[in-house]
Amino acid sequence: MTQFVQLTVYGLADGAILALAALGFVLIYKATSVINFSQGEFLLVGAYAFYSAFVLLHLPVILAVVVGLVIATALGVAIERLVLRPLVGEDPISVIMVTIGLSAVLKALIQIFYGTSPRTMPKVLPRGSVEILGGVVPVDRLVVVAVAAVVLAAFSAFFRWSRHGVAMRAVADDQQAALVQGISVTRIFALAWGMAAASAVIGGVLIADIAEVSQNIAGFGLVVFPVVILGGLDSVPGTIIGGIVIGLVRQYADRVSPGASQVVPNLVLVLILLVRPYGLFGQPRIERV
Repeated sequence: MTQFVQLTVYGLADGAILALAALGFVLIYKATSVINFSQGEFLLVGAYAFYSAFVLLHLPVILAVVVGLVIATALGVAIERLVLRPLVGEDPISVIMVTIGLSAVLKALIQIFYGTSPRTMPKVLPRGSVEILGGVVPVDRLVVVAVAAVVLAAFSAFFRWSRHGVAMRAVADDQQAALVQGISVTRIFALAWGMAAASAVIGGVLIADIAEVSQNIAGFGLVVFPVVILGGLDSVPGTIIGGIVIGLVRQYADRVSPGASQVVPNLVLVLILLVRPYGLFGQPRIERV
């Protein structure tokens, strides 16, 4: 029972970060129909932006997070304006290849400025441990779950009640109808990329604190794909469920067989594609010709 509680808490923490990363992926896909293969690198940029502000510039934690959010949001908007917007109407495979190239460029820039060695950073989240149902679990993992829950709830409230959130939902449903209603689709595209980068920053900061500031953070983003396939490419609530499921599966699988956490999520992805190609919460799209 003790070990089960520990694995569950670790799995929920991993799942919370995965949900934040997957949220950015889904935002971009819903608004622009672009599959962004550079989402993992957004996590990397967010972690190093926070590291630079907090460690190198010695800014307070809150201000360092704000600086990281500003830098990542500006980067996301710039990428949409300068790289993706000229490709509107092009073959989808061309856009996918651009996002793959973008991931390589972002990772190379991080290596140029920071090198490849892991960086040490003072811990931000509370240290120590607490006992839950007989199991001793780190406090920082519980804080990660709480922070992710607050951020995801804030995003959900934004989509449900804010003017721009409603506009994003309208664009996701029907771009032509949104244009007729006077919604600036290009502005929504830029907003989607900016928000995707912002959610990745928070995920990157959490990873950097509980693990380390290194290139391995980008690899964590690869697990986003099983999450979004499980939850549905166009489902925001699905990212939460998908993140929790994949996070728990990774921890339980690693306990059964060390290293299995790298394989099992991809097996889940294949099974979901075979059974429900649109994911658990995705909506099938039928095109008539």
